Amino acid sequence: MEQEERNRRQPRDRAKPLPPLDYLLAFEAAAEQMGFAGASKVLNLSETAISRKVRLLELHFGLNFFERGHRSVTLTQYGREFLTRIQPALDALRAAADDTLKTGQNRPVVLAATNSVAALWLTPRLRKFREANKHLNIMLVASDDDEECLADMVDLTILRGDGDWPGYDAELVFGETIFPVCSPDFLAANPDVSDAGSLPNAQLIEVSSSHTEWMNWRTWLGQTDVPFRRLDRTMMFNTYPLSIHAAVDGVGVALGWGHLVDQLLEAGKLVRPLGNRHVRTDHGYYLLTPRNRPAFPGRQEVAAWLMSISAERRRYGDTMQQGPES
Repeated sequence: MEQEERNRRQPRDRAKPLPPLDYLLAFEAAAEQMGFAGASKVLNLSETAISRKVRLLELHFGLNFFERGHRSVTLTQYGREFLTRIQPALDALRAAADDTLKTGQNRPVVLAATNSVAALWLTPRLRKFREANKHLNIMLVASDDDEECLADMVDLTILRGDGDWPGYDAELVFGETIFPVCSPDFLAANPDVSDAGSLPNAQLIEVSSSHTEWMNWRTWLGQTDVPFRRLDRTMMFNTYPLSIHAAVDGVGVALGWGHLVDQLLEAGKLVRPLGNRHVRTDHGYYLLTPRNRPAFPGRQEVAAWLMSISAERRRYGDTMQQGPES
């Protein structure tokens, strides 16, 4: 006991070189699974990444922890001894992290989304959710930069895509249905926009986007077989919410994304001059949950709320192009 007390009082030598934690976790998983392929499934990393981290760990200590065969690996004596010594420490770290998560359940749930989803779909619904869930706080991050929306600090993300994001579980929130919209006053003053053939000559509202797959007027008109040579009367905006606000203010005709503009249509602030004519793409908006970060109650509650809104959404009619259910 006296020796343990003396050891406890001695200052830790923080200058001693420690290998990165991800090397240790890769080694532990490979040792438990007796192979890099099994470890890659456990940690949701590629087999190559697991092998590289283990090799760097071996180089750090100058020891071989595995005997590598053609399709298998076996722990060496050094590997068995090292695993025995580090597992209690890793388990203690996991327990400490779990306890800290439990005590920090009131931390904000960081929810990221594109500017369009944040401004037009999420924000109008936040007040009602907040009133019913006063124990939860949401920090909303709005950005059209995918990297920023998928940053390590983000707990949940809503992005447009095909449903495939490595390292994330993706659930469809709504599909992508696109149609012209304008204000009732603009339609009354420009009744010809109810004829698709006249749209190329109308005052059109466009969005300048760095996402090349984002549908613009040329693409939409082309997919609906509306002939045109030039689009001379086009006003550009750098974000989608601005373009929709401009349409509400009677500036011109914008492309409306179903679900993003539904509340404005229901409120009569926007109308669809071409009725039900629309284009459906093969993309949609998905709720992304990172697989490599532990769940916590707040995140789960917010995710369940978002998917409940999704389940109640209106469904659009027949598509001109097959895609996710809208």
